[in-house]
Amino acid sequence: MDTESFEPGAVLAALAGYPVLPLEGVRAAVVGGFVRDVWLGREPRELDLVIEGDVAALAHALGGDYVVHEPFGTATAIGDGWRVDLAMARRERYPAPGALPEVEPASIEEDLGRRDFTVNAVAVTLAGELLATGSALEDLAAGTLRVLHDRSFVDDPTRLIRLARYAERLGFGIDQHTAALAAAAGFATLSGGRLGGELRLALAEPDPVAVLAHLAEQLPLSVDRPLIETANGLAPPESDRAMLVLGASARDEPWLGGLELTAREHAIALACHRARPLADESPSALWRAWREIPIEAVAVAGARGGAPAARRWIEELRHVKLEIGGDDLLAAGLVEGPQIGRALERTLAAKLDGELSAGRAAELAYALGGGER
Repeated sequence: MDTESFEPGAVLAALAGYPVLPLEGVRAAVVGGFVRDVWLGREPRELDLVIEGDVAALAHALGGDYVVHEPFGTATAIGDGWRVDLAMARRERYPAPGALPEVEPASIEEDLGRRDFTVNAVAVTLAGELLATGSALEDLAAGTLRVLHDRSFVDDPTRLIRLARYAERLGFGIDQHTAALAAAAGFATLSGGRLGGELRLALAEPDPVAVLAHLAEQLPLSVDRPLIETANGLAPPESDRAMLVLGASARDEPWLGGLELTAREHAIALACHRARPLADESPSALWRAWREIPIEAVAVAGARGGAPAARRWIEELRHVKLEIGGDDLLAAGLVEGPQIGRALERTLAAKLDGELSAGRAAELAYALGGGER
């Protein structure tokens, strides 16, 4: 779409389904990705609204649940089927590279100048006025990602990840000067928590493997698309695909540990990082090796060698259970203690390997045959 043919009214029309905004006397604008996506004919992912006024009061007036982040002049309001991210029109100052910004009120026009890329430095006021900074409209029309100033990646290294996300999702090219600035930048000044949070967004993209491949020279990542596709093909539907991709691609355990993932996320990613094929692929060996590790790691192990064994474990063997339990062994005369668990484990291994006849009687006989009285 060329810069002359875009109709700001298309952005306002796309607000159908969101609550009526009680903005009498307040200047406000839809900004950034919402405007960009409408321009491109895409379904907007989220609504960002910038106002020259009291963000907390507007969040309350929208009528849903809301959270206000006072230091940054932002709020999130959520209702039935809608979400609005609100921000005070502001200017920013970064006290140190990679630090969170200090903010103060400003006009919407000045707010656009603090955006990450020119294609996001566009806004449509609720009065229907199209606003843009620098080459924003030309870059949108050309499909070009360009930073607004040379310190952009230094001030906020998370923009390096956003650059990779937008390049892949939008299919945009990267301006040569912006690419040079990105190549010279890095993540050393960024906290692990902020990096981990931005990586979660990258892993939620339609093609997270491509996004991580963009970042492989600046982060300890080794991205193997065929391996990840094989692992994703093996993993069951309930799997955490994001942590599978991250763990299978990570080259460094301490780096994973520093991302401030949740305990569950870290366990899955770390297990996927460590996952290796098994030399012994008997059913009982698979059970001993894989019964306590995340299913995502089994899929990665299979992708690294032994896919049939991983598939058999995931689809069949992990569901095999004994018909007897500890109470049955106690009732039959075994003394309570660790021997109960050992007898059950030995019996399950025999069942997996096909060494038992079907039924409770056969399982009980086998368990008691080697048990301690």
